This record gives sequence, C-alpha cells and structure tokens, in this order.
Amino acid sequence: MPPTPEPRPAGWRVGADIGGTFTDVIALGPAGEVVPMKVPSTPPDYGAGVVAATTDVLSSAGVRPDAVIAMLHGTTVATNAILAMNGARTAVVTTRGFRDVLELGRLRRPVLYDLSWSKPTPLARRRNRYELDQRITAAGRLEPAAAEDEVRALAAQLRADGIEAVAVCLINSYLRPDEERRVAELLRAELTDVFVTASVDVSPQLQEFERTSTATVNAYVGPAVHGYLTRLEAGLRAVEVSAPLLVMQSSGGLLDAASVAQRPVQIIESGPAAGVTAVQKLAQLIGLSSVVAFDMGGTTAKASLIEHGEPFVSADYEVGGGMNVARGLSSGAGYPVRTPSIDIAEVGSGGGSIISVDAAGALHVGPASAGSIPGPACYGQGGELPTLTDANVMLGYLSPRSLAGGRVAIHSDLAAKALSVVADQLGAEVPETARGAYQVAVSSMTTAVKAVTSERGRDPREATMVAFGGAGPLYAASLARELGISTVIVPEYPGLFSSLGLLVADTERHELTPYRSGFADVKALAAEFEQLAAKVSGELGADAVVDRLLDMRYHGQRFELRIRVPDGELTDDLLTEVRARYHAEHERTYGRAGTDDLVEFVNLRVRGRLLTPVSIEEVLSRPDPDGHERSTRECRFGETVTTPVVGRSELGAAPVEGPMIIEDMDATTLVPPGAWVHLDAFNNIVITWSAA
Repeated sequence: MPPTPEPRPAGWRVGADIGGTFTDVIALGPAGEVVPMKVPSTPPDYGAGVVAATTDVLSSAGVRPDAVIAMLHGTTVATNAILAMNGARTAVVTTRGFRDVLELGRLRRPVLYDLSWSKPTPLARRRNRYELDQRITAAGRLEPAAAEDEVRALAAQLRADGIEAVAVCLINSYLRPDEERRVAELLRAELTDVFVTASVDVSPQLQEFERTSTATVNAYVGPAVHGYLTRLEAGLRAVEVSAPLLVMQSSGGLLDAASVAQRPVQIIESGPAAGVTAVQKLAQLIGLSSVVAFDMGGTTAKASLIEHGEPFVSADYEVGGGMNVARGLSSGAGYPVRTPSIDIAEVGSGGGSIISVDAAGALHVGPASAGSIPGPACYGQGGELPTLTDANVMLGYLSPRSLAGGRVAIHSDLAAKALSVVADQLGAEVPETARGAYQVAVSSMTTAVKAVTSERGRDPREATMVAFGGAGPLYAASLARELGISTVIVPEYPGLFSSLGLLVADTERHELTPYRSGFADVKALAAEFEQLAAKVSGELGADAVVDRLLDMRYHGQRFELRIRVPDGELTDDLLTEVRARYHAEHERTYGRAGTDDLVEFVNLRVRGRLLTPVSIEEVLSRPDPDGHERSTRECRFGETVTTPVVGRSELGAAPVEGPMIIEDMDATTLVPPGAWVHLDAFNNIVITWSAA
C-alpha cells in the first residue's frame, strides 16, 4: 500500500489555470473553505490576469497574500508559442550529415488524399541547423569526439546569426550522453544569454527524428516559458504572494517552476492535464472503473480515458496538429514530442469557435476561435463573427443576461445579428441555424472521444462521462447519447475544474533510460531501476511513491505499450508476469497477442510522486444553497420547449426528467428532453438517459 500523505499544513492553496477565454482560480483554505473566481483572460500578458485574479480571490476570502503556502498553475504559454509560431529563433547543432533530420521525419500523412497538404515548417530553419565533425557510433564509441575549438567557433557563428535558443542533438547520443552534454556546456559557457538544451536531458531515447524534434520544441519554447515564469513569480511577489510556484506537467503531476524552466517541453499540455487529473481523483473517490473525461472550453474540446483510476499516459504525441495525440494515420500534422503526457485527443470546437459556411453551403464550427478578445459577439466587446456561445444564447441554453457569476454581460441582440449572416447564407432562420451549429459541434466532438476509446480497443458505451469546462456541461448529455454512453456526471465547479485539479494533483518527476543488452541479466535490470528510483527520491524526498514502468513491443514493431511493473523484488517470475500483462494489453488494444520470445524492452522508466495532502472530497463538499431563483426559458431542441432553469442546490436525490437548465456560477448544464437528472452524495449532477 502506498503511504498516505501527511496532514495538510495550515495556510491557503491557490490553483490558477489559464484558458483561451477565461482564467480560472480556486483558493482552498485550511478549514476547507473554497473560494472560486472566473475572469476573462488577458492576452498577450496572461500572467497579469493570473496575478489580478489571485489578488481578487484572496480579497474575496478575506485573507492576506502571505497566507498562501502553495501557488499551483496550469498554463498554455508553451502551446501558444507553437500555435502562433512566435517562439525563439532556434538552432539545431548535430552530427555532420544529419542536418536534415527534421525535414525527413517519418513518412506519415494525416490526410491521405489532400494533394495540397505539406509538412509543418520545421521550428529550426535549415540555415539555422549546424553540423559538427564528430560521431557516436551505434556501439557508443566516439569516432571522433567534437573538438572544443570547433564548438567555440560555432558559438561565435550562432551569436552572429542572432540565435536565441539551441538544441544539441548528436547522432546516437542516448548511448553516450556525456558527449552531448559536454558540447551543450561549451555552448552555454560561450552563449550566456542563449537557451541551450541537450536532447539527452529531455528525451534520452533511440529514434533520431523524435529525439531531435523533442529537443527542438524544448528550445523553441524555452525562452518564452522562462520569461513568463520569471515575470509571473515577480508579479506574485509584488502582491506579497511568496509561496512556491508549482506548474502542472503534461503527465498530470506538478513540478517546481525552476525545473519547468529548464525543460518546458514537459508542460505543453499543462492546462488539459490538470482537468484530467481532477477527473482521475473523482473517479477514484466514486469508484468508477472506466471514465471518459470531456473538457470543453472556449477554444477546443478535449477527451481522455481513465481506467481503474489511472489515465492513459502516452510516451509520445504531437503538438501543433489538428489532434495532438500521435496515433496511426492522424500523425504527421504537428511536431513530435517524446515526454510523458496524458493521452488527450482534441478538436477545435469550443464556446468561442466561429460558425461559418463553406463554398458548398455546408455549416462548419471552428477551428478558428474568437478567444477572449474580442470574444463572442454576444459579449459586446467588438466581436462580430458568430460563435457557438452566440448559438447557445439564441437556443435559450445560456442566460440572456450574464455569465461567470455576472462578470460577463450577454447581449442577445448582438448574438442574433451575428448569426443572421450565417442564416442568410443557409436560407434558414436564426434558431434553426443555431441548432444546426450545436449539432455539428456534437458530431465533431465524437471524433475526440472515439480517438481515446474505440481507437484503443475500448467501447465508449462501457464508460461514464465526466463533463467539465465552461461549455462542457452544455454538450455532454447530447454527446453521450450520440456515443451510447448512459451516464454523465457534472461535478461541482465544472467551469473551474482544471483549477481544482491543480489543488489535488501530486508533485511528480520522471526518469528514463533506454534498454540495453547489458540489462538482460535480471540483477542488472533491477540495479538500473534502483538507480533511477534513487534519483527521483532524491529530488522529491524520502516520502515519494516510486512506480516502475517498461516500454515494451514485439520484435519488429514501431510502437510500444507502457506496462507497470508490480511492486516487489525484480525477479524472473515478476518479469514473466510483466510479459503476461503486455500480451493482455496488446490483445485488448490491437485484437491479437504474440508470444514471450517476441517481446522486447525498449525503455526503463520510473515515476516518483509526492502525494498531495488535499483530497477531492474535501474540495467538493456540499456548499450552502446558492439562492438561485427558479425561472423558465424558451429553449429549442427538436422544437421549442418551455424549460425550467434552476440552481444545482435545487436538485435532489430523486431523478427528475428533462428538459432542464442548471446554472452554476462558472458553467451551465443542459439536460435535454428524455434525460433524467439528480444530485449524488458528492454534489455531482448525474444525468442518465432513459431506456427509451
């Protein structure tokens, strides 16, 4: 049994998550007090919004800033640098003859029949990729080593070329990491104001293209992330919040800001991972064995699968593509990244997604978004293009007066005006157009859910859906019906659930070494695991829980599955059990399995976790009645229906048939006709579909 966390120290913990439209903050007090806050994001200086929202939430709680003992953060700054292509001017330093690894890549196309499609532009241009006269052989020998004079001369060239970040990626360096680190240190000594990263420090694995791509992404976003975290910490100190800043990693664990600044590639999926972590903790609390986490915000909709209390963690994925998980024929659209990341599928449908009509007269939703500035037309901030939020207002699903606890005013006339342009193109009425956009969005979102369920050999009908995000509860019941999912759970604080995930996340570190023939002996394999475990325990402390994992595949395969090694002494019998687990997982995922003689190890991994002292049950304790005034609105489904509008606290344990609108401060839940809704013991809204 893993050790239980120590009692929570006195003081306030603050979780702040940046979204494309809103910045969400939750403060948790020493006596279990929960103070939520949802404010518009502040691009391009997102950190200023975090500082302002933190100040506001502490003021609402009536506590001084120095009472904060932990500042927890989920951010999109790394992702934004790639999506906007405004990262650092990046160079790649590699072995002579390997300058074009980024261009060559893999023969993968995300769209087979689009002749106009081309690979994404490398983050380091060819003229900024430099070669050294050195080589590490496949056996790990230096033939020859890089000459110091050549490296110093290269540093002068990099300075002259205005390079801001450097990725050092030598051929076969995972076999001889000291050589690559030596080159990186020489460059750092010469280029003191340049961000320099060695590929073996971010992805010490075989497969040259993926390792080079990961290091290049790390370098490309490095200066932006370092600058952002530096400014954020300074801003927090200026308002007297001096607590340590921990940042959510793509893997679902927190890490100190200083470590993140060195390896920012670890936080590409920072915000989405926080939400999945909250769902993971909720699934463990309730005892759900299979859960689809559905997160819909202002820009995108995301899905992830959690089984037996654990999310799928990918060894590699892509960023910058239409879907961020490198899977099958969908890969090739973005930049490969080989760091642990929760397997999250994403589509460009969010509350701010723009509704349009193509040349053939078909209705589209996204992927372009109105963001927070100017935002949907109904916000009255200058936006003129119709969005899903405008459609939801016209359908009667959203309040015609205000959102986010009254912080965002709604102008129904502006929503109608924006949608009328699309309606005229379709030759339809505005309500019909709005309903069509809603249905198109639901159809688009099924792609994300299927990517993490049926494409993994899992039946979505066997899962429960947990919906969150500012827009997720509006679409979850309809999406679940489309997929055959019978039950949807909408937790407390759904619009701030990613911030809540920050409060309940563990601190986490990962270490990896590629498998080598010298580990064929069980004792040598155990010794290597112990060395990796000692490293993460030294960084996290003696109370860290350490998990051992193996990346495994059948001989000749290109892709691996990650299998957890059971606790206990590593023996031949234990490895036999690991192989059996691999066969079972392979058959479940791909429909067939091989034999023990075909199995090969690829990587040894350890994950160290320092357990959080906060339980999700504590955060989701039943609040006082919110005093929501019961009312009705005319809502359009297949037809227009007079629909009750209630607060969460007005629901009870007895199921009530829809339609119904349930309004929280941070999100609105839609219960369509034919669905039933009740409240469970943890204050979750539970929507179920009738047998009919």
